[in-house]
Amino acid sequence: MNFTANDIAEFLNGEVEGDGAVSVNNVSKIEEGEFGTLSFLANPKYVHYIYETKSSIVLVNKDFVADKKIAATLIRVEDAYQALAQLLEMYEQSKPKHVGIEQPSFVSKTATVGEQVYIGAFAYVGSNVKLGKNVQLFPHVYVGDNVTIGDNTVLNSGVKVYAGCEIGAECIFHSGVVIGGDGFGFAPSSANDYKKVPQVGNVVIEDHVEIGANTCVDRATMGSTFIRKGVKLDNLIQVAHNVEIDENTVIAAQTGVAGSSKIGKNCMIGGQVGFAGHMSIADEVKIAAQSGVGKSIKKVGMVIQGSPAFEFGPYQKSYVLFKNLPKMREQIMTMEKELKELKK
Repeated sequence: MNFTANDIAEFLNGEVEGDGAVSVNNVSKIEEGEFGTLSFLANPKYVHYIYETKSSIVLVNKDFVADKKIAATLIRVEDAYQALAQLLEMYEQSKPKHVGIEQPSFVSKTATVGEQVYIGAFAYVGSNVKLGKNVQLFPHVYVGDNVTIGDNTVLNSGVKVYAGCEIGAECIFHSGVVIGGDGFGFAPSSANDYKKVPQVGNVVIEDHVEIGANTCVDRATMGSTFIRKGVKLDNLIQVAHNVEIDENTVIAAQTGVAGSSKIGKNCMIGGQVGFAGHMSIADEVKIAAQSGVGKSIKKVGMVIQGSPAFEFGPYQKSYVLFKNLPKMREQIMTMEKELKELKK
């Protein structure tokens, strides 16, 4: 499907600079631009590509100032990255969606299935499950007994949702996600072995949550593990029992959150961050990748780094020192030798 620059600008409430009749039918990265495609420029590091790109249309921020002539037609918008997201969302929604129940699959007679639902081959839908409108369960999805799934939620192939869990509307779970597996609960005994503590709670996931491939969210020992509205979890994340992740927090890959920890709203957490259990993280906290968080963070908006993690500014100053420790050691050893010679 072709769209002209004028069509796109109207949809985005943007301003065309150049040939408004030029059309595109695909997207490309600005550094790999091709004729008939649309690119975007948001990162200043990529500015030089705009003068040589072959893309027909480029989305730019309204405050972008060109140093020389640009061959492509520009569409000026408030935020080029957000505008691209809007376009890609429109494109995704224009694709035809699967509808109906494929065979072989199993859907319990006691399940409630909403309108325009898709259930792929080899999927399993247990007793008393409630599926909202336009839910999509791709092949090999497992939905256990008494699970509820809200409207327009998509579970990609291989997702497993254990019994009793609650999933909101407009969620997307990618392949291999496991919701509601047992938390890591074992009681040590006098015989030096471990007795399993039954995990009788569930997982509650609110609306507009996206969870990446092979991420696990464990059910609570008692009560619920909560993933609040708008949370985005990357691939390969472990969320333990009774954890609560509050609204619009984003967490990058390979992060682990130990049991009963609470993470606030609008936090940004880098990859491979480790959280100890039973702690709380304030709203709007930012944590650098590979940090180890061993105690609660109470200050709203704090930025931390390191293992153990502490404030970003002092960490950067400390880093300058400890990366020079080998050099400092050599200097101290030289001074000790000179001092010995002087004593002689």
